[in-house]
Amino acid sequence: MDQRLNTFLSLCETMNYHRPAEKLHLTQPAVTRQIQALEQSLGVRLFSYDGRRLLRTKACDILEDYAVSQRCQFQELRDALQETERLNLRVGATKTIGDYVMAPLVERYLSHPGNRLSLTVDNTDRLLEQLRENQLDFALVEGFFDRSRYDWQPFQRERFVGICPKDHPFSGHVVRPEELFDQTLLVREPGSGTRRIFERELADRGYTLPAFSKVISISSFSLIKYLILRGMGVTFAYEAVAEHDDRFGFFTLGDEVSVYEFNFVYLKHTKAARYVEKFCGR
Repeated sequence: MDQRLNTFLSLCETMNYHRPAEKLHLTQPAVTRQIQALEQSLGVRLFSYDGRRLLRTKACDILEDYAVSQRCQFQELRDALQETERLNLRVGATKTIGDYVMAPLVERYLSHPGNRLSLTVDNTDRLLEQLRENQLDFALVEGFFDRSRYDWQPFQRERFVGICPKDHPFSGHVVRPEELFDQTLLVREPGSGTRRIFERELADRGYTLPAFSKVISISSFSLIKYLILRGMGVTFAYEAVAEHDDRFGFFTLGDEVSVYEFNFVYLKHTKAARYVEKFCGR
């Protein structure tokens, strides 16, 4: 892979000429010369300045997507030249999917002799970051992602609901947003697909998280469920999080139940679609 593209990607990640120089063991003028040479060869400006603040151009965004895919393709080329078959898949999954949905897929894949798996469970933003850093072959994510930057395949659809104790007054009912605001809301951390979906559902009704009397951010679904059963609050999540536990009840925000996709997401122009097929046993 062209060293100038490696330098370019490092600058995209840091937006500071000094840090790529340290990371790549180059001088800062050498980083500047590589970026300038790249701009001259492509005939575009990749970065600009607003005062002392470094800004990306539209061409920078386009080239970054290309370079990220090429970095992954280079590893695939090395595997092909060495005639190495990929048996150890590097898979990411958001927490709902990793903890409550994908166990049968993992079991089926690992039941074949020789198959190996490295599974990372994290929030959506972090998984997409690892995907672009070529640390994952593909990720199973819930909710929203930038479909212009990735290829994807649908996995399944899941209901997005309110979760409370079985004996809670909300259980089994349609609830208006105004009825929720005196409740303690237990919500996932920023960067979580679950949280982003709920924030969008609120925004569609003209509200934001500060409308609640108390909002507690917790990255663990296990702890969220524990607190719900202790009467410490309610949450919104995919039904799979609690559907097999009869201690929990469900409610909906408005008359229509929202349904969202779970998708396999991967870099464009790579072999990742084949890895998805292999993982699913198709």
